[in-house]
Amino acid sequence: MSQSEELSAYTTFSRSEWAALRFNTPLTLSEADLSALRGLNEPITSAEVADIYLPLARLLNLHFTAARSLAHVKSAFLGRAPSSAPYIVALAGIVAVGKSTFARVLCALLARWPDHRRVELVTTDGFLHANRILEERGLMRRKGFPESYDLPRKQQESTSNCRRTRILSGTSYLRSIRLFEIQTS
Repeated sequence: MSQSEELSAYTTFSRSEWAALRFNTPLTLSEADLSALRGLNEPITSAEVADIYLPLARLLNLHFTAARSLAHVKSAFLGRAPSSAPYIVALAGIVAVGKSTFARVLCALLARWPDHRRVELVTTDGFLHANRILEERGLMRRKGFPESYDLPRKQQESTSNCRRTRILSGTSYLRSIRLFEIQTS
C-alpha cells in the first residue's frame, strides 16, 4: 500500500478482496427470501449477496457493536444510566439505481444478526407527492428532488417513529433536505 493510499479516507478493493472480508458470516437468506426482496428488473443472486452484501453487513455489525460499547463507556464515565440510540445507515443515489432493493436486502441481513433487536427500513419513496400533484405543479421532471416530497408528512411520520426505531436505514435522492435524527427514549 502506498503512502497516499494509507492517508486516503477511502480504500479500494477488488471484488474477491472484498468478498474475502465476509470470513465465515453465514448467508441467512434463502432463494425465496431473495425473490421476495428483488425489485423490478433488478436481478440479484446469492453469489452477489455473499460477495457484496455479507462483508458490508459484517462491517456494519462491527460498527454497531463498537458504537454501543462506546456509548456504555461514555455513560459509565458520566455516571449516567446507559441509554440506547439508533444506529442509522443512510443510502443516497440517483433515481432508479437500486437503492430500495439494496436497502431491503441489507436490512434483511442485518435483522438476522443475533444482537440486533430491531431493524427498520424507512424510505423516502412513500413521501413523494402523488403524480397528479406533481403534474399540477409542473414537477414531474423533478420527481425525486426535494421539492417533490411531502416534507410535513415525512417530518410527522419520522417523529411518530422516534420511540420505536433502533436501527434505521433509509434511501433517498435528497440533496438539500435536512436529515432527521431519530432518538429513542
